[in-house]
Amino acid sequence: MSEAAGIPVYIITGFLDSGKTKFINEMLGDPGFSEGERTLILRCEQGEEEYDPKLLKAANAIVRDLDEPEDMQEKLIRYDKEFRPERIIFEYNATWMLSALYDAPKPEDWELAQIVDMIDASTFEVYLTNMRTFMTDGINEADLVLFNRCDENTPKSRFRRTAKALNNTTRVYFDNLDGTTDDGVSDEDLPYDMSADPIVIPDDLFGIWYLDSMEHPERYDGRRLKMKGQAVYTKGLPNKCYVFSRLAMTCCAADIGGIGYVCRTSDKLPDRNTYVEAVVKAERAFSPIHNREALILVEQSRTPAEKPAEEVVTFNN
Repeated sequence: MSEAAGIPVYIITGFLDSGKTKFINEMLGDPGFSEGERTLILRCEQGEEEYDPKLLKAANAIVRDLDEPEDMQEKLIRYDKEFRPERIIFEYNATWMLSALYDAPKPEDWELAQIVDMIDASTFEVYLTNMRTFMTDGINEADLVLFNRCDENTPKSRFRRTAKALNNTTRVYFDNLDGTTDDGVSDEDLPYDMSADPIVIPDDLFGIWYLDSMEHPERYDGRRLKMKGQAVYTKGLPNKCYVFSRLAMTCCAADIGGIGYVCRTSDKLPDRNTYVEAVVKAERAFSPIHNREALILVEQSRTPAEKPAEEVVTFNN
């Protein structure tokens, strides 16, 4: 889809009965979103919720069905010519994979505006375990991940960490059964002692700490931390710096990469890829390896260390 100004395309993806139709109905009824633009809704599956005919008429919207991924090969361009929409909304079937839509022939002036991934919190862990490829596809691409049907037993902190591990730029929100919405941040239950000095990050919690520090660098600004990491070197590092890093797995065993922060030392640089245990002071600053504000670590002490029992960290603690 084109990145130039054109016809905005909104993709609302998720599994059957994850709340996509309800969400689109709310979009159409929102005066801040809908001002009578000719809207073509392309429905890729039909759940229990229906579109309100009166709402469709008031919003100048029409619904057309795509019964299988192959329909996109010829119907997207045909529907565009037939209806001349000013806006496109996909009610997208998560099991089709977003690549099928990306690869399908489309009008050149269609512009991707937003991807929203709808997730039923009550079935999230089951689908993540048994249909991981389909579940993570939407999260990987989404601008917004919306967990709905949340109650007091929903482990928001864990769900948020899982989503952020897959896509650290996405926004994550939770729709509760009582009608309220929150971002889950107040539900954070960090599994290490934030009152300690230094804060000790166990080997198996490095991934949890990294995600939280990326999202909330202000929590760690000026704080001392003690943890184990691997000395990694990459192009463009400032003088007397290395990357204090660990290997991490996001969606699957085939998707393993390094996570960490630039660490500045006044001592001799550690050997490449060796493990060290260090006490560092975190400073909130621009990070050249993230190209954004994050943390820079300032080494206060360092000793050689054995590699952790599990070299690859996860984000599900």
